[in-house]
Amino acid sequence: MQPDSILLMGGSGAIGRQTARSLRAAHPDAPLLIGGRDLAKARKAAAEIGGAEGVELDPTADDLGLGERPVSAVAVFYMDHAVAGLRFAQKRGVPHLSISSGVFEIAPEVAAYMHKPDAAPVVLGYEWLVGATTVPTLEFAKAFGRIDDIVIGALVDERDTGGPTVAADFEHLARMMPAALTRRDGSYIWRAGDDAKANFRAVDGTEVKASGFSSIDVVGLATATGAPNVQFNIGGGVSSTRRRGEPMSTEIIVELTGTDQEGRPLRTRHAVIHSEGAAPLTGLGVAMLLERLLGLDGDRPTPPGLYFPYQLLDSAAYLDRLKRTAGSIVKLEVG
Repeated sequence: MQPDSILLMGGSGAIGRQTARSLRAAHPDAPLLIGGRDLAKARKAAAEIGGAEGVELDPTADDLGLGERPVSAVAVFYMDHAVAGLRFAQKRGVPHLSISSGVFEIAPEVAAYMHKPDAAPVVLGYEWLVGATTVPTLEFAKAFGRIDDIVIGALVDERDTGGPTVAADFEHLARMMPAALTRRDGSYIWRAGDDAKANFRAVDGTEVKASGFSSIDVVGLATATGAPNVQFNIGGGVSSTRRRGEPMSTEIIVELTGTDQEGRPLRTRHAVIHSEGAAPLTGLGVAMLLERLLGLDGDRPTPPGLYFPYQLLDSAAYLDRLKRTAGSIVKLEVG
């Protein structure tokens, strides 16, 4: 029996295409609907992907303009301020995953879930690069008996544009979130002004000027680990690979401080790197989440609930796929 199609809303963009490629590589027969307001663009993207169909979406319609066309899951790659994709998914009783809203904009999705908690699984996929930060960090955290500080530094190469939708999303987030959600001494605060300025060392040791960023990773990691101090900083410029004459990459620096299982002081630094930039890494996370939601990974489909990506992604499987798709984990010197 032919499975129902996975609907990628905004799937003709950079991250949507990367998600489709990742799904196609792991599941060649999975049918995909590339949805958007521009039908010609959606059809062009679908033809390039193969095994996909481009469809025009109407976010004002309850059925998104799809009629009775069967859909097995919905992934949204842009800021769906009308929550049209989630309403559609709940009505159909199929999984929903959205990746573009800011931490301050999740209330509509949470409210929709709270009113229909048994309708479908809902994933708040707003972690930095959709699991690329949290999944590895929680693996690194296993070496600790207690974690006191988590500091994340994301380096975005200036050539890693990610497409017009990504640029628009970042402009929106920067305008709406001038302060950075941070956990300090056990309390959630908003860093602003000079307090939001930061520095971190890139993989090659270069000092990177950064600023605080309100990523939902902060609350997820703080809750999962109990760490009283968690902050996320983002900086742009030249990635370590490009500084040594290679193509640009994306870097996530993870610094953990606390004590080991025997109570001795411990500090670690790791880097998550993808040699092709942020979009393929994001696409990998979305693809693996869709696989888990639908049971394409061989396990049972995910039951209704409200989830962070790291709660669904198997860390061993994720890290294996990361390394097989131009990604790597590097242990860095502490100092």
